[in-house]
Amino acid sequence: MAMSVGGRGRDDDDDAAPMGEMNVAPLVDVMLVLLIVFMVAAPMMTVGVPVNLPRTAAARTSSSNPPVVLTVAPGNRLYIRQEEVTAEQLTQRLVALHEADPEAPVHVRGDRTVPYGDVLRVMGRVSRAGISRVSLIAEADPAAAAVQAR
Repeated sequence: MAMSVGGRGRDDDDDAAPMGEMNVAPLVDVMLVLLIVFMVAAPMMTVGVPVNLPRTAAARTSSSNPPVVLTVAPGNRLYIRQEEVTAEQLTQRLVALHEADPEAPVHVRGDRTVPYGDVLRVMGRVSRAGISRVSLIAEADPAAAAVQAR
């Protein structure tokens, strides 16, 4: 609540000038609520199905088109974005996505417990669907990044 202490020496408020101060307490309250909302929501904004990605020291790349995220989870379960698909449906769905946006890249996220050959077989299905822009997703290795910074 804003309050003015100074006065002009008169008791009547009829000639009082408007206060020039702004009450910032509601603004601070709103900002704190927004901060808490974003802190709670940020961990939930992960892409796709949770898997343990392998670590790499390679630099990150950027793309202008949003990628199609293909996840190979333990047990050879396949997900396009967050929807589980069977191995038989995978090629059909990838062909449909490629026809909708021929420039969209595909990012393959393979769990570290999934054998490398299984991930390569999935990448082969992606290339058979006519998609040439395929990337593997990995986590950045903090130890390797520290060595490169030296």
